[in-house]
Amino acid sequence: MLESADAARRLGVKLPTLYAYVSRGLLVSHPAPEGRRSLFAADDVEALAKRSRGGRTTETRLATVTTSTTQLRDDGPVYRGTPAIELATTLPYEQAAELLWRGDPQGETSERGEGRWEPFPLEPPSALTASDRLRWAVVMAGAGDRLRSDLRRASVVAVARRLVATMVAVLPGPRATPPVPALELGANRWENTVAGVLTARLAPEPDTDLVRAVNAALILLADHELATSTVAVRVAASARADLYDALLAGLGVVAGPLHGGASQLAYGLVRDAEELGSGRALDETLRWQTRLPGFGHSVYRGDDPRFTVLKGLVDDLLSPQRRQVLDSLLALAADRAIPGPNVDLGLGALTRASGMAEDAGRTIFTIARVAGWTAHYLEELEERPIRYRARAVYASRP
Repeated sequence: MLESADAARRLGVKLPTLYAYVSRGLLVSHPAPEGRRSLFAADDVEALAKRSRGGRTTETRLATVTTSTTQLRDDGPVYRGTPAIELATTLPYEQAAELLWRGDPQGETSERGEGRWEPFPLEPPSALTASDRLRWAVVMAGAGDRLRSDLRRASVVAVARRLVATMVAVLPGPRATPPVPALELGANRWENTVAGVLTARLAPEPDTDLVRAVNAALILLADHELATSTVAVRVAASARADLYDALLAGLGVVAGPLHGGASQLAYGLVRDAEELGSGRALDETLRWQTRLPGFGHSVYRGDDPRFTVLKGLVDDLLSPQRRQVLDSLLALAADRAIPGPNVDLGLGALTRASGMAEDAGRTIFTIARVAGWTAHYLEELEERPIRYRARAVYASRP
């Protein structure tokens, strides 16, 4: 079932037009269980969309994909019916991933240890950057998997767990760090979670508050519906690529500075505000860029709800002076009617506050998104294969 906003978007109309369709008998609305919302059958919406095209069929649904993984609302992404902003401060990342994959945050652990978050034994070349190490880990893990084409759900989930742990384990760190242990879901030892080991790899002085903030960032970034990299993963899944190759498709897209690397630009803005003052930092940034990094989002009208959660956690990590700088940056942007802050600013502020490297936000973003990519991969396997076929309009060029 689709909510009103999703049905209207699929039909390419505004909400008043959607309700007009209902009053004219072209579409049937169904009350939601709590009785406060209207729902629409996806098949009915698709049939009406087809009629509105004059009965023409299309070879692709690239612009709109039916999903039960994540819904985007004004209060942020909702994973399988639970708002991510609630999960961010109540569960470890691993359990949020299990929720996305199975609809159950507790996951499953078989006698063969399939529920273990345990890395593949890999030793990356020391010269690789963090971003290259993540891609290298997926390539090498896939090369060593003799049954990488096993696309059964349990097998895919087991591989996803190990890949997340492996991507963390191959990262360089400022201090000696233990390998990612096999997680006992429900345990409350933050140092034995993916967030705990990742923080130890990235931060010079990790502590419990910082681990909790990194864990929240991982959950908030785990999925965001059909982001560009997620579409790439679903296209690969549609061709029945194995999980390793599908994740490599997502990794290639997320490497772009406008996607996974956006927090690095926000990191620079926060750094400049601390060193030059908020006013000069904003002015210098706007001088060379057409938009302010870390502000504005195509989905959220005001502040990105994910930023609000991260900002509260980052405030606990900052000294009063540095907190004042960040607040003045936000106040000045708001005073000039600049769109509200987004999750990239929250991630940039978090990595800056903890002394992490400038590209650490990209690393956190990439590892976090493996959970969502895998969920969409599994969902796409249930659809007919090769369903993405965009059509080009040929135009000769001089």
